[in-house]
Amino acid sequence: MIGPVARMMVGGDGVSEVPIGGRHPIALIAGPCVIESEEIASRICGAIARCCADIGLPFIFKASFDKANRSSLASYRGPGLEDGLEILSRIRSEHGVPVTTDIHLPEHAAPAAEVVDLLQIPAFLCRQTDLLVAAGQTGMPVNLKKGQFLAPWDIGHAVAKLASSGAAGVLVTERGSSFGYNNLVVDMRALPTIRALGVPVCFDATHSVQKPGGLGDRSGGDRTMVPYLARAAVAAGVDAVFLEAHEDPDSALSDGPNMVHLDDLPGLLRQLADVDRLVKDLS
Repeated sequence: MIGPVARMMVGGDGVSEVPIGGRHPIALIAGPCVIESEEIASRICGAIARCCADIGLPFIFKASFDKANRSSLASYRGPGLEDGLEILSRIRSEHGVPVTTDIHLPEHAAPAAEVVDLLQIPAFLCRQTDLLVAAGQTGMPVNLKKGQFLAPWDIGHAVAKLASSGAAGVLVTERGSSFGYNNLVVDMRALPTIRALGVPVCFDATHSVQKPGGLGDRSGGDRTMVPYLARAAVAAGVDAVFLEAHEDPDSALSDGPNMVHLDDLPGLLRQLADVDRLVKDLS
């Protein structure tokens, strides 16, 4: 059952506002893993936005300007901070939706906060104090991805760093835990445990099916498992779902094996919306 939980607001200033937490409908944070081009990112954003509008799900568009933790030095990383933020700004204006992106260095926080509506801390960096303090000092809401190496209760220390630095709300995203080599497992008990910290909770349905380094020079994954885990997480009462989607995942430049095909998204989101309504009706 859903209990009391903190709320946060994402968006505004000419774009749709997305409330996260409490009895609001689950929010969707979705988009391609990385900005491959403005045209591709905009098409994906438009497709997801239309789908969410049809179903009645609040939507925040996500795409990274840089993937700083790729397996191989030769892997595509993205357009970089300046060009990437310009693209996200235009997509935000064109589609009228809030946007979010990863930041990897303390000096990324301030320029990103001028463009995006929600800052995202990558899982591998969730304990980096200087990064968290810089993100909090922007006064923006922050999506903190729990490291796959952390127990769910240990993320409370990172939440405190953000909150004490001035973040306008903290959302914690569960994205699976390391389970031996090249594998992750999701412990659904982590979701209410994190919620007990007094923050809204998001479930990352696509990185949770990732197989880190599973393809040697890049990560593998199994996107067929995404619907099962996403439905289970929504049934457990999460406040938001994070997933990465692409028009051609098998040709994507990052995280293709675990991204959802856009054609499969409407059916999945309808299921998640139905489960969310049922859980809230029962609570």
